Amino acid sequence: MSLGASGPTQYIAVGKITKAHGIRGEVKIYPYSGQPENFLHYKKVYLHGRGSQGLHTLEIEQCRVQSNMVLAKFKNIGTRNDAESLLGFELSIKDSELPPLDEGEYYCHEYIDKVVKTRDGRILGRVRNIFDSGAHDILEVHDGHREYLIPLLDEFIVEVGKEIIVDLPQGLLDINEP
Repeated sequence: MSLGASGPTQYIAVGKITKAHGIRGEVKIYPYSGQPENFLHYKKVYLHGRGSQGLHTLEIEQCRVQSNMVLAKFKNIGTRNDAESLLGFELSIKDSELPPLDEGEYYCHEYIDKVVKTRDGRILGRVRNIFDSGAHDILEVHDGHREYLIPLLDEFIVEVGKEIIVDLPQGLLDINEP
């Protein structure tokens, strides 16, 4: 997170440059969201990683979706060598530049660090991470001593606000007991 003129700005990692493409400076990007079409809405991205200091802005000249990847051409990146110098870097956008969601939808980063409680008020801990199990997303919740893995499914999530209220099937939390 960094401080912007109007308050804190969060940068959200949206993908990673995996390969140079062609001879005119295009790159292949692996989109973290699994929705490569999101890149069609971005005007600029912020390059970071591989030991770099700070963020570097890249303007997107053009991009297109190819299967589950993104092919992008950045301003001032005109050769294959230029493109190859970007391999392995992550790309982020400002949280204010994320596409709007429908009511009741949330971005994964909005769950991080929220307190998770059961419907009867038991505090389970805070969300540390969200990962994809292949079938659905999983909330990784820690209370300082234990870890709970809670499926991020509508049938278990009662409310998302300052806290996340869950209604879990009997026995789900016992799976995580030592």
